[in-house]
Amino acid sequence: MTDISRRKLLTGALGASALTLVGPTGAALASSSPRLVRSRLGLTSGFSMGDVSTSNAVLWARSSGEGRLRAQLRAVDETGEIIRGRGSFARTLHGAYAREATDFTAKINAQHLPAGTRFAVTIGFEDDNGTLGETQDGWFSTAPALAGRRNHDASRAQSFVWSGDTAGQGWGINEEIGGMRAYAAMHATKPDFFVHSGDTIYADGPIAAEVVEPDGQIWRNLVTEEVSKVAETLDEYRGRHRYNLMDRNVRAMYSEVPVIAQWDDHETHNNWWPGEIIEDERYTVRDINTLAARGRQAWQEYQPIADPRALRPGTGFEAARIYRKISRGPALDLFALDMRSYKSENTAGMEGKSTSILGEDQLNWLVDSLAKSKATWKVILNDLPLGIIVPDGKAQESISNADHGAPLGRELELARLLKAVKDRSIKNVVFLTADVHYCAAHHYSPERAAFREFNEFWEFVAGPVNAGSFGPNQMDGTFGPRVDFSLAGTTNQSPRDGKGQFFGHVDLDDQDLFTVTLRNGLGDIVYTKTLEPAK
Repeated sequence: MTDISRRKLLTGALGASALTLVGPTGAALASSSPRLVRSRLGLTSGFSMGDVSTSNAVLWARSSGEGRLRAQLRAVDETGEIIRGRGSFARTLHGAYAREATDFTAKINAQHLPAGTRFAVTIGFEDDNGTLGETQDGWFSTAPALAGRRNHDASRAQSFVWSGDTAGQGWGINEEIGGMRAYAAMHATKPDFFVHSGDTIYADGPIAAEVVEPDGQIWRNLVTEEVSKVAETLDEYRGRHRYNLMDRNVRAMYSEVPVIAQWDDHETHNNWWPGEIIEDERYTVRDINTLAARGRQAWQEYQPIADPRALRPGTGFEAARIYRKISRGPALDLFALDMRSYKSENTAGMEGKSTSILGEDQLNWLVDSLAKSKATWKVILNDLPLGIIVPDGKAQESISNADHGAPLGRELELARLLKAVKDRSIKNVVFLTADVHYCAAHHYSPERAAFREFNEFWEFVAGPVNAGSFGPNQMDGTFGPRVDFSLAGTTNQSPRDGKGQFFGHVDLDDQDLFTVTLRNGLGDIVYTKTLEPAK
């Protein structure tokens, strides 16, 4: 069966509709120009998938008007052919209604899916008459099955990419250079999923039509009304997310690569903490909690995150939760942290008592979840780095306090985590982060540390994906870091040549070898490290 006829079969299951066809590499097929019927609902921002585990996935899309999200899932083989007979799977799912109250976004929480299975997905919106509008195609794979479950003898191998910092420092979508090309470079590695490690938008960074680069070249941005000023209203925050989804590379990747999204500061305002009153003359609203509630609502509307509490509407400061565990089979569990919602005030970090970065509930959840995990590798996704010094004026933005002695302030919370990992004999813990706009590999050892009640571990850093370059930063010696590698672009270097943009790639093979490569925005490998699991 040809690729085109197979897709016609998929579309036929949903009814006659306009179809945008996306090939295995994310490129639109030549014959796939959508034939839109004006009265039917359209997909304004492509679609995305998220938090795909062994049996669950979240599907997301935005409609051009009121309608109900609908998706067709079918199991396919490695060539993309629909599986018939044993191993076949076909299901039509309905999700929430897209309404103005959610900016016409909607999600489907697809549950009880077979593990280790590749799916073709076709998604669109139905109107009140049940008429299906524009549809789009994509792909995703559930994680390998846990031991003792169906297909548990199948391959454990998988790969993923991570980075952060999209559309920062005024570097937006430049269509003259092909848009956000680092997304295309990540997509080309054919990962099973993508971790966006925070700063998914830059709500506090206006994007101008033109920016003069240091060498005199003119960087030309695609611009919308919502990105022309700092975001203050709910719709301005929403507009930032809509803007990033205008990029063809982002949309192509998100239709085939599920995302695990985290939030950090720029989804609201630079270096913010709860309760802050900002002194930024660009803002008419200075209360950060008001801004953060709007930013959090927009973020939750636009990100395909799976925790049931995070799927409920709300301000983001009540029961809705965005720290969560994603199970990726017997070899891998991921723990996506929220290091912003429970953050203490940015100070010099020299307090003799513990100050918050995770908060007590999240810290206890993390320790308990790590201890219960039976996966070979436990990967902690920390949206702020551990040992990197990140100044905020005279204060500190992250955990480190630039003092190499015993833990103080927020460092005391990290010390509790690391000691608990040691005391409970939790093995094979790796940290992945972004935030600082360069790439690095850090090895932490108690032999070099002022605080020694922990086992050695690695932290890998990668970013930005489409923002200005900075760094490298200095390191704090409290937990004994050694910089095994670092590479940065020039200060606020544009993404034009891709050499100051960075992402990380993890390849996990059937022997559970954990191979990390750091790559620039062109996809060139600049560093490689393979970790062997402790038994």
